[in-house]
Amino acid sequence: MAILTNSRSTFDAVGIREDLSNIIYNISPMDTPFLSSAGRGTCDNTLFEWQTDELATQAANQQLQGDVPDALAVSETVMAQNQTQISFKTVATTGTAEAVDFAGRRSSQAYQMAKRAKEIKRDMEFMLTGNSIRVVGDSTTAPKTACLQSWLGAKTTATSNLIDGGASTVVGIVNVSSSVYANGTAVKTGTAPTVQLTQAMIDLVVQRCYEAGGSPDTMFCKPDLKVRLSAIAGASLAEIRTQTKGDKPAHAINAVDVVVTDFGTFKFVPNRFCDQGSIGIVYVMDWDYWSINYLRPFQTLNLAKTGDNVKQMMLAEYGLEAKNGRASGAIVSCKAT
Repeated sequence: MAILTNSRSTFDAVGIREDLSNIIYNISPMDTPFLSSAGRGTCDNTLFEWQTDELATQAANQQLQGDVPDALAVSETVMAQNQTQISFKTVATTGTAEAVDFAGRRSSQAYQMAKRAKEIKRDMEFMLTGNSIRVVGDSTTAPKTACLQSWLGAKTTATSNLIDGGASTVVGIVNVSSSVYANGTAVKTGTAPTVQLTQAMIDLVVQRCYEAGGSPDTMFCKPDLKVRLSAIAGASLAEIRTQTKGDKPAHAINAVDVVVTDFGTFKFVPNRFCDQGSIGIVYVMDWDYWSINYLRPFQTLNLAKTGDNVKQMMLAEYGLEAKNGRASGAIVSCKAT
């Protein structure tokens, strides 16, 4: 087969208009389960405080008729505190770059600022679900808010809601000391995971949260542990085939997202950004006791103009409030396979 002599083709033609899509495709994940599920509050200072308390241990409480009782000894509330931290990103665009016609966006500066806001949300998800402790900060050290893991752990291994999955037997961990509950000042990060996540680990952490008075309803972890949670819950035992009416196809289901346990109904949620250091951690959350408090909510600051450019900063200043960490829990040092 031959090409007609002197016929023009696109290979040597000049002036063909570029065909550039007006849509920008970004695959980077944006879901932030912790930020989306925790409460949102405000604070008026970089150091914010709250109080925790608990009821006395239950007793038979039988009394004599006509008895004149002594006043009961009472326990005071416990003060807890955390620090706000600042997260920001800046963008500068030349006047020329703002003036030219870009595909997929009207303003290069606005597009980049929108990206920065999404990136800060991802940074917050990564950091808040981590193992950082509170840092007050000074003129040379940036302040840091105490993160989720540093608020988990009770006074004794027999009551702790922080479970060591790497131990030879499933036990709790005392996060700080035997005299105080976890308070954002220390963290047990766990060891490299060597033991597969088991039903016994899950049962124990959920039971500990329930016994402390919590009502957790969500477990979240990195994706491979989510697969393991589904397998434990029974998804791997058999595929469930659901017949649908009409010409719609049947569905084969091999995952579990909601499970009913002895202590409540739980959602299983994968989280791409948690588990810093890959220590193998599954969080068990009662969202009523967690809040992200903002001293300065997300905002755009116009920075000083120093030439032919537009310069802006996307900023948020916030801290994590663990209203009572004992309502939630975690399993550390566990692996999927």
